[in-house]
Amino acid sequence: MEAGRPHNIRPIAPCEARRIEAGIFNYGSDITIANNPFEVMGLERLVEPQAADNIGKAALEEIRVRGVSRRLVGIEVEGEALPFELSRACEARSNGRPVGTVTDLIWSPRLERNIGYVWCPIELAGPGNALRSSRPMAGSGRPRTAAIPFLDPRKDLPKS
Repeated sequence: MEAGRPHNIRPIAPCEARRIEAGIFNYGSDITIANNPFEVMGLERLVEPQAADNIGKAALEEIRVRGVSRRLVGIEVEGEALPFELSRACEARSNGRPVGTVTDLIWSPRLERNIGYVWCPIELAGPGNALRSSRPMAGSGRPRTAAIPFLDPRKDLPKS
C-alpha cells in the first residue's frame, strides 16, 4: 500500500457494486442466450431497424412488434447494508405471488443503498414498483424496481 501511494496505485478487484451501478450484466446469471435485447432495460436501444437482411433480423422485428412479457430491471433497497452479496437467484414476489427472479443484490457504498437486478413482468418493470423476495433483504425500505444504470447513464465519468 505504501509503495503505491505516491503513484495513486491501490488494490482493486472486480467490483460487483460498480458493475451493477453502471448497468453491466453478468452473462450466465443476469442474462443468458435465451434472452433478447428487448427484455433487458437499456439494451433495446442497440436494436435499430435495418434495411439489410441478417441472421435473427426477422425474429427481432417480430419481438419489436409483439413486445415482451418480462424485463430485466434494477432493484434497490434503501437502509442498512446487506452483509453479503446475494449472487444466487431468488424469487421475487408481488402481492404474495411469485413474479420473477432477483439475480444479484449488493450494497453500493457510493449510492448508500442495496442495488441489483430483477427479472419481472413487464407491468412491474417501471421504476418504483414494490417487490418482496423469497430471501430476507437488508434495509429499512422495501425492495423497489429501479431504472438502470443506477449511476451515470450518459457515461460522463469515463470522460473525466
